[in-house]
Amino acid sequence: MNRRGQVPAFIFRPPFSASLSEQISHRPMKSTDHFQNLLHCLELEAEAEANDVVKLSRQTSGEFAERSGRCLLGLAIREEAAGFGGRVLLTLGKRDRRAELPWTKLSSGSPVVLSEEHAVESVACRGVVTSRDRETITVALTQSPEPNNDRPTFRLDWSSDEISRERQRAALKQVAAADHGRLAALKRKLLGEESPEFDDFVAALRQNAGLGSDARVLAKRGYTTDAGPLDESQCAAVAHALSAKEVAVIHGPPGTGKTTAVVELIRQAVQRGERVLACAPSNLAVDNLLERLLAAGERAIRVGHPARVLPELREHTLDLQVAAHPDLKLAREWKKQAWALRRQASKFTRTAPEKGARRDQRDEAKRLLSDARKMEERLVAHLLESSTVVCATLTGLDDELLGQLQFDLAVIDEAAQTTEPACWIPLLRAKRLVLAGDHCQLPPTILSSAAKQLGFDVSLMERLVASWGDVISRQLTTQYRMHEQIMRFSSDEFYDSSLIAADCVREHVLADLAHVAPCPLTQTAMQFIDTAGSDCVEQAEADGSSRNNPGEADIVARQVQELLAAGVAPSEIAIITPYAAQARLLRTLLDNAAIEIDTVDGFQGREKEAVVISLVRSNTTGEVGFLSDTRRTNVALTRARRKLIVIGDSSTLANHEFYRRLLDHFEREGAYGIVWDLPA
Repeated sequence: MNRRGQVPAFIFRPPFSASLSEQISHRPMKSTDHFQNLLHCLELEAEAEANDVVKLSRQTSGEFAERSGRCLLGLAIREEAAGFGGRVLLTLGKRDRRAELPWTKLSSGSPVVLSEEHAVESVACRGVVTSRDRETITVALTQSPEPNNDRPTFRLDWSSDEISRERQRAALKQVAAADHGRLAALKRKLLGEESPEFDDFVAALRQNAGLGSDARVLAKRGYTTDAGPLDESQCAAVAHALSAKEVAVIHGPPGTGKTTAVVELIRQAVQRGERVLACAPSNLAVDNLLERLLAAGERAIRVGHPARVLPELREHTLDLQVAAHPDLKLAREWKKQAWALRRQASKFTRTAPEKGARRDQRDEAKRLLSDARKMEERLVAHLLESSTVVCATLTGLDDELLGQLQFDLAVIDEAAQTTEPACWIPLLRAKRLVLAGDHCQLPPTILSSAAKQLGFDVSLMERLVASWGDVISRQLTTQYRMHEQIMRFSSDEFYDSSLIAADCVREHVLADLAHVAPCPLTQTAMQFIDTAGSDCVEQAEADGSSRNNPGEADIVARQVQELLAAGVAPSEIAIITPYAAQARLLRTLLDNAAIEIDTVDGFQGREKEAVVISLVRSNTTGEVGFLSDTRRTNVALTRARRKLIVIGDSSTLANHEFYRRLLDHFEREGAYGIVWDLPA
């Protein structure tokens, strides 16, 4: 008998994604019905967002409003500075400068509304979050706020992005109406009306300057990056994507170098003389691509609000490159002259001007402004056309800015994290499409339960992989992040036991780091601490929006202190929990700004040397709630490089088959322990 005792019987229903391939057949879906369904889901999601905003506005108490993570209250202006394109940069923090900001979902790129608290009439200012740390948040606004009170405080609320939604609507309608040409052909492939086609695989490998006739030779002789040659599965994925006539998928499980493969794909496409549109759902993911492309020597340009771009990359944005161009000085001079003429034409004079003089001045001003605008448009067109790669978020593609610009290839990174409508926006401009991501990690975030029931949380990538499998997709198999023990459960559970730990990480542990002392904690790769039977019991917050577990939080804090005592740097440690309330509690317990504490969503695509996971759920009814989304747990389990510590209640977790298997994995690896074994 194991130490966990008996496990209650239960009925297990796999998540939607687990049985998706059984639900989707190769039979084509009706084009009209499909796009009408997506449009309907967009409206349902808009309605759910609006209801959330109304609900939040009614929660006047700071305790409830900030708890949602979509609002910050009691903010004071710490600093005001000039931003890009006439924008204003405001740095805000709590009135008490010693106070940290509470946990929040507001992050770089979030659209927000700033309003003055306790003011009879307050003008709301729309803006974008540019950066955030533990004490402050910086926002780019179109205008500076004009407070009514002497010592004003401000409220910052998340705001829906209607421009983004309208671009998705427009793209869906345009694709739905397409009945001939390239867009219609691409649509037929993506809806399953026709099978995706590929050029000869060996020919695709040989196409690039005689790089070899198979992936193994290619890995040794050809595809290289700053970090060295690509591995065999990366080469195979790149070649497969290059050989696609319409669409291909690169499936990158955690730590397998997906971005490396994507950047190499873009480089190879550019070498073939192609123009590439590189997209992702989030600004951070786009910036990651841009940074890697620039390091590889590509002429890449970033389209989008400069305030949403990482500071070190802003010089590569279209806005700043236009502003820095010598020709723009002439356009500015024309504008200056135009406004001077308009002022002169409107000025009262004692002597009546000659007949028609005022009209001539206004006409000349119009001409100058028109010429200035045309020059700016020519500059934008020149910069975009001279770049081999254009980088943008999916919904940041502005028709007015891009004009008629077309691309040979559109690449969407992190494609499994976005809903399908957003993916159709770049397809209006591309001949071929490559989707890269991992549908076994975080799915798109959907607020509307009705939209979820209609399948809105199924990404385009997930749907295509479920329909066509290996025909369309190539999976990366060598992972460069985790110790083999940490990797093995996710490999078995989500990736058909296909992942192989690279030699450089297979057995690495914390004790291998020069600054870390060897001890049982640092010489082993993972540990599960079972709290069953202890006083670690979950608690629901007053409004029922989240849960915490104080006893479990104390154990997390003790484990972190042991890691620090062994020499592990605070910046090398992360604490992950599925529940926002637990994240807030842990931040109050651990007064160390360098230790990152967040929900699972904040750690997608990231890694740390040591990760401590608090699962929170502990109850007598065996309810796992939010934890039933096992893809979310997959993300949490695969963030650690050298040490993974999971804390949870086996008597609750074992009621779910997935967590029962996880507990068995820790036992098989000799990494299972109980809370009573911990030192007092």
